[in-house]
Amino acid sequence: MRYIKLGSTGLDVSPIALGCMTYGEPDRGHPVWSLTEERSRPLIKQAIEAGINFFDTANMYSQGSSEEIVGRALKDFADRDEVVIATKVRHPMRPGPNGAGLSRKAIFAEIDHSLRRLGTDHVDLYQIHRLDNATPIEETLEALHDVVKAGKARYIGASSMHAWEFSKLLHLQRQHGWARFVSMQDHYNLLAREEEREMLPLCADEGVGTIVWSPLARGRLARANDAATGRSASDPFADMLYTEESSDRAIIDAVAAVAKNRGVSRAQIALAWLRHNPVVVAPLVGASKPSHLDDAVASLEIELTEDEVAELEAPYTPRADFQGVSDDAELARISARIGIRPAAA
Repeated sequence: MRYIKLGSTGLDVSPIALGCMTYGEPDRGHPVWSLTEERSRPLIKQAIEAGINFFDTANMYSQGSSEEIVGRALKDFADRDEVVIATKVRHPMRPGPNGAGLSRKAIFAEIDHSLRRLGTDHVDLYQIHRLDNATPIEETLEALHDVVKAGKARYIGASSMHAWEFSKLLHLQRQHGWARFVSMQDHYNLLAREEEREMLPLCADEGVGTIVWSPLARGRLARANDAATGRSASDPFADMLYTEESSDRAIIDAVAAVAKNRGVSRAQIALAWLRHNPVVVAPLVGASKPSHLDDAVASLEIELTEDEVAELEAPYTPRADFQGVSDDAELARISARIGIRPAAA
């Protein structure tokens, strides 16, 4: 494994990050595709043995169960000083006031809850899991700065928002001397390339590393057009993200053609394409089978030619902007599942 720096920091991370939303007790998360601790641990161990040192979870994944499972596995299988643990804050965690959001009170409470569940005294990357428009952004940014200064997080990061919003946050952090965001978790793949317009150039200019969520478009880039999985049949959020544009089939077919010519899997080609953009530090790979990790690691050895990149990119057509379109609906879905009313956004 060849490690790389996270953005302009000195932090060494693997160019594959293990996305840990899959790991969580089904009765606390997604009954169809969440994996129990017994089924999760071998995959986390496999990732470590492959050299992956970057693990991303969130407090809301299976209502804290993901953090618990990941924390215990890393304690048993890894050296804490070698792994990079990332988690997130923002979404609803409990009913009643202050159970969600990015207020100073919520951030200070949730970092302690996350540390307890993870079984560590600090996280390496603490990320805001979308913006909270009900809280003054200065309050959020100063609270995150204080979390870093308290030693509970080494770095802070953000996730999907408009580029102008992220630029404003970075400006405020610079103006006040607060700890700056070192990473941006973005929705980016061959079926969703709108971030190439503004967000990715902004991150490149600011030295912010990009961590990609849904790098395989919820599995669409790893299987045939007419194939389905248990998760795809029970994932309403995916229906918000991907509306079956007419060009999607052409893109998926192009991935299949390049993969066939090389004699590798579709997933390897789709993941290798992401590295064509130098601002991408690591895709978040959600592995529910050993083969998913095998494909992710194997993709690091693939260098696509200019002709292959052109073949993969040619069918793309502009899409509706994800930011602000589906997040409120997803927040409502999360809140409904755990029986609470989301904070105003």
